[in-house]
Amino acid sequence: MLELFKNLFSSSEKSITAAELEDILAKKKITLLDVREPNEYRGGHIKSARNFPLQDIHTYQGKKAEPVYVICQSGMRSKRAASVLSQKGYEAINIKGGMMSYKGKTI
Repeated sequence: MLELFKNLFSSSEKSITAAELEDILAKKKITLLDVREPNEYRGGHIKSARNFPLQDIHTYQGKKAEPVYVICQSGMRSKRAASVLSQKGYEAINIKGGMMSYKGKTI
């Protein structure tokens, strides 16, 4: 019975901190989706991030063999997006704290 509740309430998507994302970005090219609205994205974003608003995340069609990192302003929308992507078979990784926690360079 306990195992049933663990499965019901546990999250299948992974999360990392914004600092961990900075380290990863310094080492390799990744798929990074910024799920904020276009006006938020234009206000400043990570150079390699692709704007893909949360409302459209169900239409995402990337490579399932590669992890997909997901960021928003605070980590709430990206957590929802990561959940949707996980359900679609992607290895989705949420960035906890979002852009508010990200200290790296933005454009």
